[in-house]
Amino acid sequence: MSSSTVPSTSSAPKTRRRRPAGEVVLGVDTHRDAHVASVLSVTGAVLATGEFPATAAGYRALLKWARKSGAVRRAGVEGTGSFGASLSRYLLAQGVDVFDVNWMDRADRRRRGKSDPLDAQNAARAVLSGRARDRAKTGDGPVQIARMYKLTKASAVKARTQAINQLKSVLITADPALREEMAGMGNAELFRTCARFADASSCEEIGEESVLEATRITLGWLARRVGQLSEQIRDVETRLARLVEPVCPAAARRGGDRP
Repeated sequence: MSSSTVPSTSSAPKTRRRRPAGEVVLGVDTHRDAHVASVLSVTGAVLATGEFPATAAGYRALLKWARKSGAVRRAGVEGTGSFGASLSRYLLAQGVDVFDVNWMDRADRRRRGKSDPLDAQNAARAVLSGRARDRAKTGDGPVQIARMYKLTKASAVKARTQAINQLKSVLITADPALREEMAGMGNAELFRTCARFADASSCEEIGEESVLEATRITLGWLARRVGQLSEQIRDVETRLARLVEPVCPAAARRGGDRP
């Protein structure tokens, strides 16, 4: 967040306002903890600037404050896919057309330096000029749900692959007798066998251990991790399939990978 001073709506002196008339455009520079907003007239005059917390109450206060200057039908918001995602969803739900201004005026920003109030004004000007054409995604419904599940699945698959590679690496350096015990096993049988080592180790008291005992325990833990991640992946695939089934039965049968 820039160190530039932005008048907070809570500390601003109370002034007598005339009844708002006509349309105004909202611009918002978003951050993790607070958003800076500016309200511009349709001719580009700055009517108000304020800072609001990035909370549900803050979003309500921001829109209420902006509407004191006029009818808010359009808004330019920076970071609609990150820090501005929740605010964008709220504004859309309130009937405001939200435009993504993530890539607007970067060259100008480099020339003049970072300034939250000016960035908020620039976001509104991008809407006024028509430079901001990309409408913010609603972030609701099946598409967003699928996106979240697929992110979870991707990270679980990556973690499972890492655990499998670690297990096999430990087995390569294990005692020859242990290696020979599991030689020729397929993955499923190997993981089941190793997982039983974890069951046996839970009954043992922690004390002086041999390398062989430590190896068996490690293999057991890694196999358990592989099993847990596999279960999580199956759960996510089931949820994706249920989500996709109404619109694309063929994709659902493939595990919901193509919503």
